[in-house]
Amino acid sequence: MFRSALPRRFSLPTFRRYTQATKMSLKYSQAISAKDAASLDKDLMEMGGWSLDQLMELAGLSVSQAVWKVHPLSAGKNVLVVCGPGNNGGDGLVAARHLAQYGYKPSVYYPKEGKNELYQVNPPPKDSSNIPPNLTSDHFKRLKIQLQNLSVPFITDFSTALKETHFLVDAIFGFSFGGPLRDPFGPIVSQIEAASVPVLSVDAPSSWDIQSGTPKEGPGAKFMPQALISLTAPKPCVKFYQGRHFIGGRFLSRDITDKYGLDLPPYPGIEQVLEVGVDAEGRL
Repeated sequence: MFRSALPRRFSLPTFRRYTQATKMSLKYSQAISAKDAASLDKDLMEMGGWSLDQLMELAGLSVSQAVWKVHPLSAGKNVLVVCGPGNNGGDGLVAARHLAQYGYKPSVYYPKEGKNELYQVNPPPKDSSNIPPNLTSDHFKRLKIQLQNLSVPFITDFSTALKETHFLVDAIFGFSFGGPLRDPFGPIVSQIEAASVPVLSVDAPSSWDIQSGTPKEGPGAKFMPQALISLTAPKPCVKFYQGRHFIGGRFLSRDITDKYGLDLPPYPGIEQVLEVGVDAEGRL
């Protein structure tokens, strides 16, 4: 889901695709923390008048646009969307709906569906006072119905689907993940890690610690997706990331941005995503 925007002192003055020769000196040591991102989500609902399902809709739209940019239809229409049980998984369900409308042939692997609980991530954060709840199970059911009405299949044979897909969206865990991975997600991440299929991760590569990046061992220790979309600002772990990087989301009001000292990048036209580069020193 949408979490935040870039710190104002690091605002993006113009839109461009950054090359090795021209990259902004935006250090990820200044990226928004998971705690502030969660607090901002809550403020968006309490101060900004947003509902959680609205934010999820905008997040999923951004994810789908990032897929369009990194994996055009000509590269293969089969897209496997792997969803976790929380809000990140909901983002994936929304993205799958948009992808179907774009002309892709998405399928969804949803091994542990969302429930009406506060935080299904593992382990739960010690202080959840500033953290908004997940959507209710009824909303997740509605998202499933929308996909079923578009003939988007929910698959159960993950290994076979992984071999047949042209692209994969990792929407398992986002900024609130604290690890370690619990079943069934450990084996799932291991299979994604070993596969040759290109991957777009949503907000953070699943299994990564939001501060320190890849786990030292076990599932995800060598997981480096080809693309990543940060919602809506990079998290600290992105300094360890190497690949195509996008920021998604353009909706914060002035009172919210003033409170957090944030500024939206200048998305051009009707774009919902903005590509920025990442160099070896962890700078945008």
